[in-house]
Order: sequence, then C-alpha cells, then structure tokens
Amino acid sequence: MPDVILTGGAGRIEGRYNPGKASNAPVALILPPHPKAGGNMDYPVVAQLYLLFMKRGFSTLRFNFRGVGRSQGEFDAGIGELSDAATALDWLQGNNPTASQCWIAGYSFGAYIGMQLLMRRPETDGFISVSPPANMYDFSFLAPCPASGLFLHGTNDTVTPSVEVDRVVAKLRTQKGIVIDYELVENATHFWGGQVDEVERRVATYLDKRLEENPA
Repeated sequence: MPDVILTGGAGRIEGRYNPGKASNAPVALILPPHPKAGGNMDYPVVAQLYLLFMKRGFSTLRFNFRGVGRSQGEFDAGIGELSDAATALDWLQGNNPTASQCWIAGYSFGAYIGMQLLMRRPETDGFISVSPPANMYDFSFLAPCPASGLFLHGTNDTVTPSVEVDRVVAKLRTQKGIVIDYELVENATHFWGGQVDEVERRVATYLDKRLEENPA
C-alpha cells in the first residue's frame, strides 16, 4: 500500500494507493470524515472500506483532505474538499485508463463530498455512503442520482438521526433507473465504535452482490 503524493488546488495531497493486478481493474476512491473532527484516511471505517475494495481487485485510493496529515492547505467548508476529491479521482482514473468500473465510497463528511462528486461524474458505477450527515448538509443536489448504491447507517446515531437519512433514501427511491439499498445497523453509532466489523460485513455483502450482477 504505497504512499502517493498528488498535486491539488491547495498544494500537496497525501494518499495511499493500491493498484489492482488486472490491466482493466476497476477503481474505487475512498473519502474520509470531517477534517475538523479528526477525520483522516486512517480512520477505522475508511481503512476498512479501502481493504474491502482492495481485496476485490480494485485499484483503490484513499487520501487526506487539505490541511490533514501531509496534505497542504486549510479546511475550506466543503468547496476545496470537493476539489481535492475531484483531483484524487482524476489521478486514479488517469493511472487506470482502462478501468472496467468506477466506485466512490465515503464516510460521514466524506459521504457528503462523495455524493457531490458522484453528481459530477456520471461514469460512476456505484457508491457506498456510510453515516451520511443528512441533517448537517443539504442532499437535495441528488436529483437525479446517476448511480445505484448503498446507504449504511446506525440506529443509535445521535450525530445524524436515521430519520434524516430515511428522507434522502425515500426521495431517491422514487427515481427510475437506479436501485438504492439502505441498511440500518442496530445499536451502531455515528462512529461505529466496536462495530466496524458490521461495516465490513454489510458492505462486503453488497459489493459481492453488485459484482456478481455486473462483473468488473
């Protein structure tokens, strides 16, 4: 899992990249939680998402938003962070020009940025959105959502009550042409303390189902 340095709008972006073995390996970009809340690419949920895709042969990249770790710059209230994510996806696709599929996965604030990136990249085949902060940010931009994906949330999430995610999912499920899976994990909190294995199990099951339906 070699460290990589990308060049973004605020300077250096620190990442960790594992290339797939196949020449047409699918790609996956993993987005971390909020920089101001200690979010970084080594957060357990982020690392688990990275491993899930990596083990399935994806060329997988996770990175630190500006101002975190060795990434230069300062927090930019989501605008610069979306730019960082776009830079990371450009780099990932540039290094894998024959990739068979493209996926975006994010946790908390990273889920919000990831869904915005998804709207700008219609070539995306699927997404994983873990603990999306639907009460803190307006998700109405998902109209229409260009890809099918999974929302994963905890019933004991006090940062973003599940009813807020329910509303986003209900709206997306009225859209034709995509399928939105939504799983609520009993007793899980926003931070998944002691239940990262549930993230692994639920996301792995979903990914395997999607890849069986449409092999990468």
